Amino acid sequence: MYNINITNFRKDIYKVLEQTVKFNEPVNISTKDGNAIVISEEDYRGLMETLNLTSSPEMKEKIVDGLNIPLSECVPEDEVEW
Repeated sequence: MYNINITNFRKDIYKVLEQTVKFNEPVNISTKDGNAIVISEEDYRGLMETLNLTSSPEMKEKIVDGLNIPLSECVPEDEVEW
């Protein structure tokens, strides 16, 4: 995570945001009243999808079950028909 104070963030906002989008590295902006985190839209959408999936007890159970399947029992990716 990249850390920056609010003064430097204001001065370099375009560069900092471009780097956040390009490299998906969160930015911690410190102010006298507390901190704020800036993340890329891609990371935000991923977090929202993860929250959505894990908020469903049935889906959460399927994910946990899938994690417990030995790799030797899984179908190779190139054999999956999408």
